[in-house]
Amino acid sequence: MPTYYGLKIRLHPQVYEPAEDTFLLAETLEVEPGEKALDVGTGTGIIALLMARKAKHVLGVDVNPIAVELAKQNAELNGITNVEFKLSDLFENVSGRFDVITFNAPYLPGEPEKPIDLALVGGETGREVIDRFIREVPDYLTENGRVYLVQSSITGIEETLERFKKAGLNAEVVARRHLFFEDIVVIQAKW
Repeated sequence: MPTYYGLKIRLHPQVYEPAEDTFLLAETLEVEPGEKALDVGTGTGIIALLMARKAKHVLGVDVNPIAVELAKQNAELNGITNVEFKLSDLFENVSGRFDVITFNAPYLPGEPEKPIDLALVGGETGREVIDRFIREVPDYLTENGRVYLVQSSITGIEETLERFKKAGLNAEVVARRHLFFEDIVVIQAKW
């Protein structure tokens, strides 16, 4: 069983395995003690569990039921109790506002066929899931809240920055890593 940042993480073939994009987000995001955090598309739960080290409470959601169960197992395995996981298509089963919201977004064009595809495929153009997230996220952000969105240069970083602006948030690229044929970026957005 692999260990990341001191956390033992169980893996499953139908759940996205922590990779470069996960690590870039983990190394970039900042959580202050006592904050409430939301991890959208939680996968194995690794980002939610890392945020739980400082946050008062963390909610991790995923559209993949296998991921939700796996994340619960990983929380239990690491003895982390200030986190909960539930099934949700983006914000569908989420209520309240959060100080930190993270999303390692799916961005490949196409239609998901298996549960694992939900972590990778973002719709026909690859932007559908990202665009829906940007439209909905302001309703869940506290006054001083921050959004951390991970995406690839494949799906248009400038377009994402523009869409955040249209949603009333100021956004900027706060981290970038070049991999093979793409740049992976972390975009931070806030009021």
